[in-house]
Amino acid sequence: MHLHISHETVYDYDAPVARSTQYLRLTPRAGRGLRVLHWHLELPAPASACKDAFGNTMHVLSLDGPRRDIVLRAVGEVDTSDAPPTPDPEDELPAPLFLRDSPLTRADDQLRQFAASFADAATADAHGALLALMAALGERMPYVRGYTDAATPAAQAFATGHGVCQDHAQVFVCCARLLGLPARYVSGYLATDFEHVASHAWAEVRLPDAAPTATGGRDASHGMAGGWLGYDISNQCLADGRYVKLAIGADYLDACPVRGVRTGGGLETMRAEVLVKPGTADQQ
Repeated sequence: MHLHISHETVYDYDAPVARSTQYLRLTPRAGRGLRVLHWHLELPAPASACKDAFGNTMHVLSLDGPRRDIVLRAVGEVDTSDAPPTPDPEDELPAPLFLRDSPLTRADDQLRQFAASFADAATADAHGALLALMAALGERMPYVRGYTDAATPAAQAFATGHGVCQDHAQVFVCCARLLGLPARYVSGYLATDFEHVASHAWAEVRLPDAAPTATGGRDASHGMAGGWLGYDISNQCLADGRYVKLAIGADYLDACPVRGVRTGGGLETMRAEVLVKPGTADQQ
């Protein structure tokens, strides 16, 4: 699938900002099933590029001098695979790293009890258990805005019984880890007709490798080969060629596309507009 992507984030302030630093994870992670044809950022000043601890491309933008707004744009085109989703066996980082909890994915008793109901199934068939977990979580936490924000931990979102894609991903990641499966938060884009999921978040879980059998073969009783596989709880599906990965991390704080600090500025208003649309490779 050939996708055209345009992402604009605008911060407005009711008083001048003296200085600010923005950490931008707005560059797709090229890799299995994703080829970046061209991509560029339009920023109010030059930014320094680096890799963060999770291997995400990060640009650090530092701005000095008074300003009332900050406009950030990312524009480009990518090709994604049209093949059905299959696990990626490549471990860019040690998988056990993603068994650890994090500030936004710590479990409480309610989440532990919920995850425990899938423990037996996960032992026999990890992928099947995760599909059942995804369905149950979709019923338990319907997509509803206004109950959570960027700082809401998974346990708190689960307790409200509502959430958005960020909350769904973090709760799912928390439950997968409780089941002994490495899981990580993913931020990115989704080609869709529904505006509220154009800029998106989902989870990836490391399915266990098939165990050797007594005859030297491989036991595929868990239903799918080992590797990383994306689960989109908000849309109740696996991540396929419509999805473009920007960043991975333990939770939203590690992988959010834009995060920053500032001095001054008073009250802040942020608005974001993302357009992800399919096209053909020769489309202008």
